[in-house]
Amino acid sequence: MQPRSPNFTTWHITWGTYGARLHGSNRRTVDRRAAAIGDPFVERNEPREQAAKSIMRGNAVYLSDEQQRFIESTVVQLCDRGGWMLRTCAAAVEGDHIHVLLDADPAVHGEKIRRLLKRWLTQAMDERFDRPKSGTWWAVQGSNRVVDSDAYLNRVSPYIERQRSTPSSAT
Repeated sequence: MQPRSPNFTTWHITWGTYGARLHGSNRRTVDRRAAAIGDPFVERNEPREQAAKSIMRGNAVYLSDEQQRFIESTVVQLCDRGGWMLRTCAAAVEGDHIHVLLDADPAVHGEKIRRLLKRWLTQAMDERFDRPKSGTWWAVQGSNRVVDSDAYLNRVSPYIERQRSTPSSAT
């Protein structure tokens, strides 16, 4: 594994598919007001889950195997387009979220990278697949974490690799 470089910022960026993990459900979610590492997950709360379901514009999006493979190959091209060095990515086998581990110019924040990746990936998905009835592939929020230590890098890289639907070609 390539060590972290002082000339780049390494980002672990994650986002979910639309409606697949609602706050209050039995699936783990993080409240964006308390999204620091180590903060507890949102507890099971059926009324909160039902309230979230009631405002959904369509069914939850779960990516097919074909869509997962497409995403994993397309992210390589999108990182080239953005000028970022992809370490690895995964369209998680559960079909409900994406992980990207990349190096970027320190002047570019992970939030901007995540927004661009989601936008460009939406364009690519829409060209290849029918758009979901909800009108969107992705949940609104996501996570952008700086990989600030070799220990974190050594944990997160294999974690992402284990979630891939296809063998990695980016390292």
